[in-house]
Amino acid sequence: MTTIATSLRSDATTVAYPSQAAIGLAIVRLTIGAMFISVFFENLGKGLYTAAGYAGLINYYIKASHAPAAWKAVMGLAANHAAMAAPMQGMTEISLGILLVIGLLTRPAAFVAFLFLGSLWVSEWGTAWIWELLVPVLASLGLAIGSAGRRWGVDAWLSQRWPSSLWW
Repeated sequence: MTTIATSLRSDATTVAYPSQAAIGLAIVRLTIGAMFISVFFENLGKGLYTAAGYAGLINYYIKASHAPAAWKAVMGLAANHAAMAAPMQGMTEISLGILLVIGLLTRPAAFVAFLFLGSLWVSEWGTAWIWELLVPVLASLGLAIGSAGRRWGVDAWLSQRWPSSLWW
């Protein structure tokens, strides 16, 4: 009798937890995606996707942050090419937001979000609360590892057709 009850409990647990984990990852995916979309429109309204607005923000980070000197050199390169870098950042933010919200190509989008947010986190060292971007940085890594688009996303449909693909 104990063996049957343990077996049934074990089977129920095995079925329930992956489903709950997938729902949890989907909620985080939707949140990070919504964050990117919201930030895009906020930055657009502030003029940060113009050459002058972008260069001003990056130059502030160069002066005020505690980022390593090598990273400040990279930021200086971006500021010097703000006419190209600003719209590229805008396209990156809105694209990542849309891909994450709809759950399409979630693994690569989440990995790019991890790298992108990580670069912003380093850029802001000493100018913002350290956890402000670190939490979404690590959440994005978790999304990439956890195949977060396979629940409530286009990737769920794609994974039925091509289940072994690493893209979703």
